[in-house]
Amino acid sequence: MLFFFLGLFKFGEKVVKLLGIVGSPRKGGNTEIMVKEALSAAKQEGLETELIHLVDFNLKPCNGCRTCFETKNCVIEDDVEKIFGKMAEADGIIVGSPVYFWNVNAQTKTFIDRVGFLHNARERKPFRNKVGGAIAVAGRAGVANALSQILLFLAGARMITAPPLVMALARAKGDALKDSMGIEQARELGKSMVQITKATVSLRGT
Repeated sequence: MLFFFLGLFKFGEKVVKLLGIVGSPRKGGNTEIMVKEALSAAKQEGLETELIHLVDFNLKPCNGCRTCFETKNCVIEDDVEKIFGKMAEADGIIVGSPVYFWNVNAQTKTFIDRVGFLHNARERKPFRNKVGGAIAVAGRAGVANALSQILLFLAGARMITAPPLVMALARAKGDALKDSMGIEQARELGKSMVQITKATVSLRGT
């Protein structure tokens, strides 16, 4: 009984948090459905979860000035720090994007460029050893390219990638719910994120 309470105290020191990032500009769409499925599975396993939509943030394209490598801050005045802060607070991060012309959409790519460069400028430390997951939704083709782009971002940010890579085939709004294999993969990702984030807490210095 004593060991039981000691265990509760140990794991109660920090709530493990999972952040889901939806790159689609269409709220309630297929990408959101898939990310929510993953978050729901993680929440059932005891993780705290949060969902954000990139479309809710003012995020401008990178201008390539590289000032961030000198100052550690971006000169563009928008919401990049708000997104960066939410990611820094999380233990695990799932990035979900629809496929537009065989790759991630513009909102997701802008997010990757801005957050990625800022993280590099900050010596690749804020997201190091956080756990990352990738989700892509396509009507037909391009899923592999989109997932590869997200995975490259996660790797560049020095994150630990959780399996599986999630793909869903969906075109009309809500079609993702018909893709039983995609839903199953999303829920498996959520559970995998739970296991890996809890197992790697010490690597994040918490």
